[in-house]
Amino acid sequence: MKPYHALALFSGGLDSILATKTIVAQGLNVLCLHFVSPFFGKPKRISHWRDIYGLDIIPVDVADAYVAMLAAGPAHGLGKFLNPCVDCKILMLRWAKDLLAQYGATFLISGEVIGQRPMSQRLDALNVISRESDTRDILLRPLCAKRLPESAPERSGLVQRENLLSITGRGRRDQLALAKHYALSEIPTPAGGCLLTEQASARRFFPLFTEIEAPKPTDFDLANVGRQYWAGKRWLAIGRNQADNARLEQLAGPDDLVFKVRYLPGPLGLARRHPGSDWNAGAIADAAAFVASFNPKAVGTVGDVQVDVAGFPEAPVKVTPARQTPLGWREPTWEEVRAKKRERFTICGAGSDVR
Repeated sequence: MKPYHALALFSGGLDSILATKTIVAQGLNVLCLHFVSPFFGKPKRISHWRDIYGLDIIPVDVADAYVAMLAAGPAHGLGKFLNPCVDCKILMLRWAKDLLAQYGATFLISGEVIGQRPMSQRLDALNVISRESDTRDILLRPLCAKRLPESAPERSGLVQRENLLSITGRGRRDQLALAKHYALSEIPTPAGGCLLTEQASARRFFPLFTEIEAPKPTDFDLANVGRQYWAGKRWLAIGRNQADNARLEQLAGPDDLVFKVRYLPGPLGLARRHPGSDWNAGAIADAAAFVASFNPKAVGTVGDVQVDVAGFPEAPVKVTPARQTPLGWREPTWEEVRAKKRERFTICGAGSDVR
């Protein structure tokens, strides 16, 4: 295994690229860790990044730990939507620290810039992150290092402090100049990349924290697909197109129910039978009628239609397509989510943070 001097938190954003390049330029070997969860991470782009940036990059799956952190309630609260940005960085740094010995590395690199983001990159937040991740002396933030106390790799002479930077604030002028210096052939846009910072995604994810006792990463994968409906603790995802249908088929587990109108092409429906949800025959028939209401040919049929239900031994069920059913399937609104969010989680007053 190639020995490394440092491990870098690598999101694929411009700051993480530049922070890594700044240390590599000093002749040090850096391994980039690209963290992956249902909310962020693009492991399919790693090969491309390796090619265009000339960096060593590996994926690191933190899905289980990340979902558990969210479900427990992030200690430092959420931003504007469902983003636990301070706790997120603490989790990643702890994980990276545990990997140091495996790769022979002695310090960590992060692309943070003082004042760039309101929740996690204020100076006080940076201090909390390094302290609670127990990385205070081994964490180097190359882009703003000259505004921070010297770290161990600087004091030892392994890293030359004079070749580090003192960037601050939310502008990108300094970063763009540095990107030109390193002749980056591709400059990422400043847009986020974390679904937890987006209102539409937060609205999809939030019911999993209130209606499911112990949500799993695969639940959030499902929440990312198609239309999302709830009736109490019963959860139903309905495909909007062929790609959604294919994805729902991939995500269907052994205990899930999969609805499809017999003989007529149209959307699939997937119901997840998690503990506490009552999927009796009546509820299955209700969901079948609701799924059928999204099938134009089924709606245009005179009389009942048959709906196949994988996972239900009494299928097919004969139903009349109906958008309004006794169970009252509905999509939670953001206003409802926002009101319940304050009951379920601690809210950080600093507002939204974007990866």
